[in-house]
Amino acid sequence: MKSARGTGEAESVEPSVGSTGDERRSRTVLSLARGFPWVVATLAVAAVAGVLQLTPWTAAATGLIAAFVLVMAARSAWSMLVKIRHGAFGVDIIAVTAIVAAVLVGEFWAALVVVLMLTTGDALEAYAANRAQRDLTALLSRRPQIAHRVRADGEIEDVPVDDIAAGERILVRTGEVVPVDGILAEAAGSFDESSLTGESLPVDRTVGETVMSGAVNGSSAVVLEVERVAMDSQYQQIIALVEGAASSKAPMVRLADRFALPFALVAYSIAGLAWALSGDPVRFAEVLVVATPCPLIIAAPVAFMAGMSRAAREGIIIRTSATLEKLFRTRNVAFDKTGTLTRGEPTLVDTRPASGEDSTDLLRLAAAVEANSTHTLAAATLAGAHAAGVRAPASEDAREVTAHGVTATVEGNVVAVGKRTFIADHISAEVSRTDLAPGEMAIYVAIGGHYGGALVFRDEVRPEAAAMLRALRALGVRNTMMLTGDDRQTAEHVAASLGISEVHANCLPAEKVSVVAAAIPRPVVMVGDGINDAPVLAVADVGMAMGARGATAASEAADVVILRDDVGRVATTIAIGRETVGIALQSIWIGLSLSVILMLLAAFGLIPAIVGAWLQEGIDVIVILWALRATR
Repeated sequence: MKSARGTGEAESVEPSVGSTGDERRSRTVLSLARGFPWVVATLAVAAVAGVLQLTPWTAAATGLIAAFVLVMAARSAWSMLVKIRHGAFGVDIIAVTAIVAAVLVGEFWAALVVVLMLTTGDALEAYAANRAQRDLTALLSRRPQIAHRVRADGEIEDVPVDDIAAGERILVRTGEVVPVDGILAEAAGSFDESSLTGESLPVDRTVGETVMSGAVNGSSAVVLEVERVAMDSQYQQIIALVEGAASSKAPMVRLADRFALPFALVAYSIAGLAWALSGDPVRFAEVLVVATPCPLIIAAPVAFMAGMSRAAREGIIIRTSATLEKLFRTRNVAFDKTGTLTRGEPTLVDTRPASGEDSTDLLRLAAAVEANSTHTLAAATLAGAHAAGVRAPASEDAREVTAHGVTATVEGNVVAVGKRTFIADHISAEVSRTDLAPGEMAIYVAIGGHYGGALVFRDEVRPEAAAMLRALRALGVRNTMMLTGDDRQTAEHVAASLGISEVHANCLPAEKVSVVAAAIPRPVVMVGDGINDAPVLAVADVGMAMGARGATAASEAADVVILRDDVGRVATTIAIGRETVGIALQSIWIGLSLSVILMLLAAFGLIPAIVGAWLQEGIDVIVILWALRATR
């Protein structure tokens, strides 16, 4: 629209073309000046000094350059002192020495090129950071601000999303982003959930099903009953993770600083020997000019930002860049079972009453008790009863023992539902294990103090899980563990089918924490999806949450959140960490190697200071371009 309007003005009022062009150029210059002020200042000083060199006032050109580069050296020196005060030896010291040495021996233009090198390096880092942030914050542009509330009289009013309360009804029109998590209240709907799950095809939802915020409504308007307010909804949780990841700093600078002291000693040694053997102090400056460690300062952070950007495009939010370095060294990965290695949607496949019990009664009483639990198998029991047309009676005095089972009084009988050991303790008698096929699991039922039977469920292993574990082994992961609250028989069936090397069954959340805390080798990555996984995700070196299902407690405790419901992304995440840190280290070594070669040549007087400064600039470009390979 803007370009069409501009064309119309050009036809009617010719002078406006030049005016518009001047304004556009002015805006571009101002934008560059605001974004990269030190680069612009350096170029401006170079331009003014270049003009002065062509006039009788050449001394003024020299003075201008000297004053500017010494100010910039003082600025870098202050930054260096701050870093040293915090216990880190930074590479800035070589740059400061090179600038001062070049000025002292009269190589003013070489000093200015060094300053240009440092300022453009900072600008490239800022560019890489902004590029990564754009990828990380792509979701933010789609965040809905307004919701259409359905009032009691049926009228629709537009209100801020944050004003919507749980239990209210909202209208979501065709093509709109669902603003809050809600339950489909009227008619069926089709939703594009690709930004949440990675599923490219629309997903059909029926009345009573949950629709996650962030999904895009299909071809017809729908009414949702609000399940969670905006701040607690899935989309808002993703946005919070994105903002946290976008604001993280690149700790790879610390790794680069590990190279700083040895590199500085090498540079000063070569420069000092060149001066001593030649008797010419210019050699000292020439060596230090090519030793300016811009690759060390900038290449690693650029690689880290690029790696985080790549991860974001893959639907993986890495909350802090420190995580990438841990992923690079990971040799041990632990998994929760239900919802992570399996789909987390068990279905009731068999009812096995004890002798003298009726299968319908067994399911009816079990469903009455399980109505008091939020466990995955409790929901599966209720769904199985509903599918079988069994109506659960009311229960009272319900009591749940976390990760073990539930008891309640139903129709005058105390009914217990849970693990085999829980039921055995409840009735003070041995309970035989029911036969299970691979992938099956069971809960056991006691009725009125005696064993009532078992309910058998099947939770399918994710089809991508086996390939993911093979990929982890190819990436050098030496040990894989599965931590689960399920019985050992069920756990070992799943582990054997996937090739997992270590199984920990019947684990309470606290026991999972203990296992991961004691695990070797380190670092340990823990992958989970449920609320009960939050403690173990927090204690792992890298906690990785399957966040697509809205398990916000797990997501908040994690260092990495996989937005798509795809456990295969675990291997992708570790591969990105491996490749990103590998490229960062390659960038450092390429820069250092080329700098040492140039230092040796400069020590023999083969590279004048001004030429050396431009050659170092070329090395910087090579190294930064190499670091940007981490985006692919």
